[in-house]
Amino acid sequence: MGMLLQINNLTIYYGKALAVENANLAIPEEAAVSLIGANGAGKTTILRAISGLIPITSGEIRFMGKKIDGMSVPEIVRHGLVHVPQGRKLFPFLTVLSNLKLGTSLRKDKLGIQKDMEQVFEYFPVLKSRLNQKAGTLSGGEQEMLAISRGLMAKPKLLMLDEPSLGLAPAVIDQLGLIIESIHESGVSVLLVEQNVSLAFRVASRGYVLEVGTVILQGDIQELRSNELVKRAYLGE
Repeated sequence: MGMLLQINNLTIYYGKALAVENANLAIPEEAAVSLIGANGAGKTTILRAISGLIPITSGEIRFMGKKIDGMSVPEIVRHGLVHVPQGRKLFPFLTVLSNLKLGTSLRKDKLGIQKDMEQVFEYFPVLKSRLNQKAGTLSGGEQEMLAISRGLMAKPKLLMLDEPSLGLAPAVIDQLGLIIESIHESGVSVLLVEQNVSLAFRVASRGYVLEVGTVILQGDIQELRSNELVKRAYLGE
């Protein structure tokens, strides 16, 4: 199995503030990987750097063997790397359907788009019944479903999800976990950034722990689950 995403010695400054220091991450093809850490640990910064939304200070980011740091955001999306941001960033005054169509803006394959739209409705049937409703009128859980669906409409090879469980009820989080597992099983690799460690550990087979911009632990989920630091800091054990 090849390496889909490789991050080498990534360092990022915001002005004079060090946000990420010498971070190394690797995501194999068809993997589900979680990145966990407290608020302000640098998780979102890493996702934004991968997506081309912020410049990196040093290091490199490679996707399918190709250096992508320095590429434009549309170029990165065309390569199959899709970011569902924290806070969803939907267009609240546009309908559910219009938001979904925005996910297809770089695609030309009409049949493929139709097929992916049907797949999205299989994952989230509620969206089909809300197609002409404005996105801003949906519940928090439905908005997260729409944000993930819009990401899927861009046909990702790697889907990056930033805090999808934020502000959602436990039952909705459980449902979301099942869908993320299904998306991964369909052949899409997943990079999940989460403060909800039980969700992060449930959907991923490998994880990284980030503290103040530095990767302090990495390994398969079973290893991390039994690590004393993880137990104390994240699992309340």
